[in-house]
Amino acid sequence: MKFLASTTVALACMVSSAFAQFRYAGVNIAGFDFGCGTDGTCDITQVVPPLTQYGGPDGLGQMQHFVRNDGYSLFRLPVGWQYLTNNTLGGTLYQPNFEKYYALVQACLSTGASCIVDVHNYARWDGGIIGQGGPTNEQFAALWTSLATEFKGFNNILFGTMNEPHDLNVTLWAESVQYAVNAIRGAGATSQLILLPGDQYTSAATIWSDGSGAALLNVTNPDGTKTNLIFDVHKYLDYDNSGTHANCTTNNIEEAWAPLSQWLRENGRQALNTETGGGNTASCLEYLCQQVAYQRTVADVLLGYSGWAAGSFATSYILTETPTLNGTVWYDQPTVTYCLAPTAGA
Repeated sequence: MKFLASTTVALACMVSSAFAQFRYAGVNIAGFDFGCGTDGTCDITQVVPPLTQYGGPDGLGQMQHFVRNDGYSLFRLPVGWQYLTNNTLGGTLYQPNFEKYYALVQACLSTGASCIVDVHNYARWDGGIIGQGGPTNEQFAALWTSLATEFKGFNNILFGTMNEPHDLNVTLWAESVQYAVNAIRGAGATSQLILLPGDQYTSAATIWSDGSGAALLNVTNPDGTKTNLIFDVHKYLDYDNSGTHANCTTNNIEEAWAPLSQWLRENGRQALNTETGGGNTASCLEYLCQQVAYQRTVADVLLGYSGWAAGSFATSYILTETPTLNGTVWYDQPTVTYCLAPTAGA
């Protein structure tokens, strides 16, 4: 119990269990995104599929544990665009690679949880921005036509159009997102949630103020409605919001979650926090528990969160949420036990 030495942490965890439940709570199951950089390059030789049948960690066992023992209901499954198409720009899926990613999606679905198909390319391909001198909007749409065709029959699939766009023209980016939405709906995935990411690494602290949220408000389904189009937001708790430091310095309430929730209500929209987390340190347990406690008070507009990260990350990774297996029993990391699991504080 050394991680609960702070009274603040204990109180925050108790508070977090007192408010309405999120629609989603879960974790990223990483590995198919390994080798991808923020410039949109992806070295697919670095991929480590989080599935034992492909020589990786037991991602299925992790997900089964998270659902059974922690009450998780969501897994985000990041994958590099280059991996899906074997380094060929366009929408044709390279089957030897895609069948491995498809196996992870099926493993996720087998748990009864919802699963985010997440293209993890930062709105880029090898440095070029989608629709802004890099891949064309048509090439981006072709990728999503292929993916949505494969997954249109699964109601528990969410489509994460792009991970963490940054340093781009937000008006043009909204046009690219519209292409992706049209492609997904046109492929027959007419009812699943589609996630709309903004600029500045889709930061929850800026999407409501930097113009990208305003531009994305204009994205619609092909019939003109905005049903099931959900804003995608990220927020870490270290000093520079990078998610690369073991210690946390903020609970993000004043700078992100309070103004974001107000903006969402004013516009009649909802968001999903698909990346958040911190190191397994006293400061992160304090602030992360406070963040989750507050997020529960705005669950009408914030559908939930997905922590970063488990899957193929080692338990020594600075933000690890990968559980350890001892015999037949899985043991969670402290951030999961005390803050992120729906059972935390129960």
